[in-house]
Amino acid sequence: MLQEQTSAAGIDDPLQSRTLYARARKSFPLGINRGTMELDPGPIYMASGQGAHITDLDGRRYLDLNNNFTTLLHGHAYLPVMEAVSKQLRQGTCFANPTAHEIALAELLIERIPAIEQLRFVNTDSEAVMFAIKAARAYTGRPAIARFAGAYHGSYDWAEIGQNVASDDRKDRLATAAPAYRGAPAHIADDVLVLEFNDIDRLELQLATLADRLAAILIDPMPSRAGLLEPQKPFIDLIHSLSRQHGILIIADEVLNLRQSYQGAASRYGLVPDLLTMGKIIGGGFPIGAIGGRSDVMAVFGKEGQPCQVSQGGTFSANPVSMVAGLVAMQAMTRSAFDRLERMGDRLRSQLAQCAGNRNLAFSITGAASLFRIHPRWVAPSRYAEAIPTKDGLTVMHAMTRFFRENGVCLPLGAAACLSTPMTDADIDHVVSVFDDFLKTPIARRQET
Repeated sequence: MLQEQTSAAGIDDPLQSRTLYARARKSFPLGINRGTMELDPGPIYMASGQGAHITDLDGRRYLDLNNNFTTLLHGHAYLPVMEAVSKQLRQGTCFANPTAHEIALAELLIERIPAIEQLRFVNTDSEAVMFAIKAARAYTGRPAIARFAGAYHGSYDWAEIGQNVASDDRKDRLATAAPAYRGAPAHIADDVLVLEFNDIDRLELQLATLADRLAAILIDPMPSRAGLLEPQKPFIDLIHSLSRQHGILIIADEVLNLRQSYQGAASRYGLVPDLLTMGKIIGGGFPIGAIGGRSDVMAVFGKEGQPCQVSQGGTFSANPVSMVAGLVAMQAMTRSAFDRLERMGDRLRSQLAQCAGNRNLAFSITGAASLFRIHPRWVAPSRYAEAIPTKDGLTVMHAMTRFFRENGVCLPLGAAACLSTPMTDADIDHVVSVFDDFLKTPIARRQET
């Protein structure tokens, strides 16, 4: 029924979106304000969102598996958040002074997440990572960081290096990482060691080359942009051992993966970080970021009787609107709510894999809890070099994203798809059905060889 409705609405002719995109290109480079926006063939402009669905300006309705890049745990226009924010708007949107709301949200996060003893709120995910790196440098007195290829850590110069490195022709090694854009100081690359996720064989040797200069190992416990790679226990154990041996801090970037459980992703995989960054879900749909960790490390931001080592400001940091929204959204995410999302995610990933297996096609599924990705390859990747799609694979991914959109489902291209609490078993069944229908198309059947 949904497929018939969307087809009737003219899914391939988004008239109002095309009109707005033509206007936008006069005002914005490429006509957009985020480089992550999908332009195939152009952006779809949205009019509204409600629960698990969004509606574009041409009146077409989609099941949203993007949720603003995994931010919206409760989907769109979640009523308890809307009511709390509406009340706060009448009382004021921002002050130069603190409010009680920031303490309440901080206490909730500290109570839930074992690695956090103290925290600081900032405005964005990128700021959270930037200040975590600065804190590690100030604490250790060292300038360099290690990070893993393909993982996304925001727009700080040192965090960007290694995000987009390509593999060589053999697909088992990565090309040398370089600054992320032309004109960036070349010396930045001297203080960033780019490693391969889950590569136990080379990790110790590579770290040893820069160990005395390394302040921190920056790690996303399940790197999304790199393929939603599942961390292997020996790999996590080795990171712990080497960090202790060389006096290197561990920074867990859980901006995206905090949604993996009531206590986040680091706890789930046995990672014990010294610092942890957060964002997305903790803001309830409003801008936010946070850095937390051991109190002795967090003391670089200020300690009574001692000079501040790292200055951290931000006009809108801990603004009451984000604090109120985040508190209400996180309070609603009880252990049972996380468990329900995980059961739905398990069922979805299993059935998607079963569809591909039944048709003997080269598609595999990665992810955990409420997150998943579909890869155009026989075996699920365990390293970034394996997750980089071939030219043909990228063509298949574009076709799959278009097919989902044409059938009323917003599926991110080359990024983590996610579930939200208003989704139902019927929504899961619909996603599986659309994927199975896509596997019948000629472009999908190319994956037989």
